[in-house]
Amino acid sequence: MTIKLLLADDHAMVRRGLQVFLQTQKDLKLVGEAANGEETLEQVALTAPDVVLMDLNMPVLDGIETTKRLREAHPEVKVIVLTSFSDHDHVLPAIRAGAKGYLLKDIEPEELVRAIRRVHQGQVELHPDAASTLMNGLAMPEQPVAAPAVPARASADVFGELTPRELDVLDQIARGKSNKEISEILHITEKTVKTHVSHLLDKLGCADRTQAAILAIKHGRGEAAS
Repeated sequence: MTIKLLLADDHAMVRRGLQVFLQTQKDLKLVGEAANGEETLEQVALTAPDVVLMDLNMPVLDGIETTKRLREAHPEVKVIVLTSFSDHDHVLPAIRAGAKGYLLKDIEPEELVRAIRRVHQGQVELHPDAASTLMNGLAMPEQPVAAPAVPARASADVFGELTPRELDVLDQIARGKSNKEISEILHITEKTVKTHVSHLLDKLGCADRTQAAILAIKHGRGEAAS
């Protein structure tokens, strides 16, 4: 299946760099570009992309407002924010606006492609720094976050189904760590980490690692070791 992409960024060099790399991927098709929010809305209406890679800091209409309008007018289109900002004032509004991914521009190209595929499949993708910001937001009742829903069947005792190593991995996910970072912390291979993640998601009934992180935080897991 081919995934149709639209690039929204006010820097032509950024768009060109993304275009050159993404066109090497057989399952990805670039259908349009936009330099501001209004152009993005127009291009989405014309090209019907599956995924929009959205910069936040754009003229005329910024990425957050554009994402909000896309959710209302084209709910089938998935937005992945691709930005340089991972602070509270950017991450939380973007998630509230409807972004299904939040990535930083220092992401490795191969990981960006994997994230695009996962978001297209219905998963949520967050850079570890953005995930940490989201977790901190969940801990602040005065600033509620429209976070991805946690499965209704999940409860504290469901952790009893996890192995000790799966619990270790879950704790690291709750701290916003990537698979590579978890492999280094736990001294296991990245492939083994991916296997543990797959198993714990299945046992917890979570669709993705973001749901698992939120579930863990709500039940007091993931706190940094003293």
